[in-house]
Amino acid sequence: MPGQGVGQAENMAEDLGAEGVNSNDNEPPGTQEDREVVRETTGIAWAEAGEPASKKISATVGVGEQAELGVQSAVNKVLGLISHAQSEAEMAFCCRVLRLKFPIQQFPNYAWYQNKRTYSEKVTSKPKSVSSVETTDHLIYTHEHNALRESLRKIIDKEINPFIDKWEEAELFPAHRIFKILGSSGFLGVNKPTEYGGLGLDFSYNVAVAEELGNIRCGGIPMAIGVQSDMATPALARYGSAELKKEFLQPTIAGDKVVCLGVSEVGAGSDVASIKTKAVRKGDDYIINGGKMWTTNGTQADWMCLLANTSDGPPHRNKSLICLPMNLPGIHVTRKISKIGMKSSDTAEIFFDDVRVPCKNLIGEEGMGFTYQMLQFQEERLWAVANILTPMQTVIQETIEYTRHRKIFNQPILHNQTVHFRLAELETEVELLRSLLYRSTAMYVNGTDVTKLASMAKLKAGRLARELSDSCLQFWGGMGFTSDVFVSRFYRDSRLMSIGAGADEVMLSIICKYMETLPGKK
Repeated sequence: MPGQGVGQAENMAEDLGAEGVNSNDNEPPGTQEDREVVRETTGIAWAEAGEPASKKISATVGVGEQAELGVQSAVNKVLGLISHAQSEAEMAFCCRVLRLKFPIQQFPNYAWYQNKRTYSEKVTSKPKSVSSVETTDHLIYTHEHNALRESLRKIIDKEINPFIDKWEEAELFPAHRIFKILGSSGFLGVNKPTEYGGLGLDFSYNVAVAEELGNIRCGGIPMAIGVQSDMATPALARYGSAELKKEFLQPTIAGDKVVCLGVSEVGAGSDVASIKTKAVRKGDDYIINGGKMWTTNGTQADWMCLLANTSDGPPHRNKSLICLPMNLPGIHVTRKISKIGMKSSDTAEIFFDDVRVPCKNLIGEEGMGFTYQMLQFQEERLWAVANILTPMQTVIQETIEYTRHRKIFNQPILHNQTVHFRLAELETEVELLRSLLYRSTAMYVNGTDVTKLASMAKLKAGRLARELSDSCLQFWGGMGFTSDVFVSRFYRDSRLMSIGAGADEVMLSIICKYMETLPGKK
């Protein structure tokens, strides 16, 4: 109950105040006044119990207010929110979300808070769950990245994993409900502009989120989330008009609308330049005819980021991206495609018959769609690599546990040299791929073109996923051929990694192009 939260906050404020009075060394600047601020703001925060922390923070100190707030005013407003953080990592993340111009160490009350932060343990008697996040020094992740992952893991454990088997059997998951939960907590717009509901962080946070989403016990739902957050919206966020961002990006980040990406066609999968769907300008509208295939989220989507030919020019300069509402006359979702894997994710075939959409729905410049889509692909490929690292690690660990207890010929399977050596080789390959991902991500965040490295990582991830799932499934024997264990699901789901977002052969062609070994066309 909100009243209980307020009371709890007041008790904590009293405890802090009493301790401050009794110890001059620990007393914060403006002791009595600051304690009153703590009492008031923590009371407000606890009264809003149940709302996602990121939403409360954003509402408390908005981006537009920063210029008007003095440092002390900003400190006073945020004290009540950071003071009940469950860890120093969560506190740091709160400050990052606030987008304040000064680090938390500059807060007048910071040293006092550090000395007294242990009082936050009184907030709850629930034991803290063990996180998959490492807290040691990391190549690209900070405490803020880890706090973000910890928050996401709680959602995964509570709202997603308990229902995976049910959704896999139904071959559909409730996208609107899950996306709303994720959107309310800020996970669908991690690197998107704050003015449209995003967190405004850099792409390394997207990679951290993608890794954590790998703890979902299937591949279909993380893929659907990735389409929503990192595959269908980067071009809109970068090049779309303010009007388009408000109409399409903002509700997508919030989880109020589900988006799909309309690129692949029956005769044009990895060969994006060969798409046939046309958008012909007629007055103030485009008239769209054609169709899209293998469209993730297609049966539940509210809008599509559509790639279509808007002229008869060269294939790399005649395409445009268009925000297409899926409820327009002439749009036909003809079927939900049955797949061997990614069961819980809906995949659709869609046709367009004289669909009329306003020209103002064009993203960026006409004729730049191919270029925009290629840029989207780089983030998509890095995201996909990050997402598959975690389940690969999970499969290895679960295989170790199974083979350690499963005996054959009077000894554990794991004791066979061919088994533990093979697992060591696979673990090594996973860590090498992880290093390539982190290097690529760091370079991308710094503005470097990572097309070559992203293509290498995507190629390696697809091949390693096949190799790893096949080797580990073999060690599970007959159990591995059932649907009762995670390794068999990963075996089916991960096969898409070498096909989607550019097949292995396309990745090789891109790498060869950068190596200047690709033969020219005759």
